[in-house]
Amino acid sequence: MTTILVLYYSRNGSTEKMAQHIARGVEMAPGCEAKLRTVPEISTVCEKTADTIPERGAPYVTLDDLRQCDGLALGSPTHFGNMASPLKYFIDSTTGLWFSADLSGKPAAVFTSTSSMHGGQESTLLSMIYPLMHHGMLIVGIPPDEPALQQTRSGGTPYGASHLANDTQTLSDHEKTLCHTLGKRLAYTASRLS
Repeated sequence: MTTILVLYYSRNGSTEKMAQHIARGVEMAPGCEAKLRTVPEISTVCEKTADTIPERGAPYVTLDDLRQCDGLALGSPTHFGNMASPLKYFIDSTTGLWFSADLSGKPAAVFTSTSSMHGGQESTLLSMIYPLMHHGMLIVGIPPDEPALQQTRSGGTPYGASHLANDTQTLSDHEKTLCHTLGKRLAYTASRLS
């Protein structure tokens, strides 16, 4: 079984909904399963200790989750055109995986949610791609022949799936399709590589 880790941070639920749709896309590929994981909040004033199991949503990610996956989908809301600090904080803890090259050669994809049309969707996706490339991961995007990418009036980019929240957590049909497409493409790529 090919396992795709769908790792995300979500403050208001939009990125979490995208993660769930990407996981559905992963599981559309034969012999592939999705493993949903999240990261805990961080504190700006002191070391914050989180329970090992969150109150709701996916379990917290571990370095072993990354080490053992065949592919990675990484998601974050946009925070001033960049990934959210809880996700960045976790990524900064992956130095040991970089030294051992545990992620090298594995495929990865990115996704984001933002509350405004020009909220930095593409720059946020790029900010998540950089550390993945340092890990030697192979970046998978959304192909130009995907009709929803050409028809969407909300979220969607060649770099990865995106969602325009605009005070709603409801994804448009095109955004759902693009999440499914990205998850399925990532899963097919991972299964071919493994």
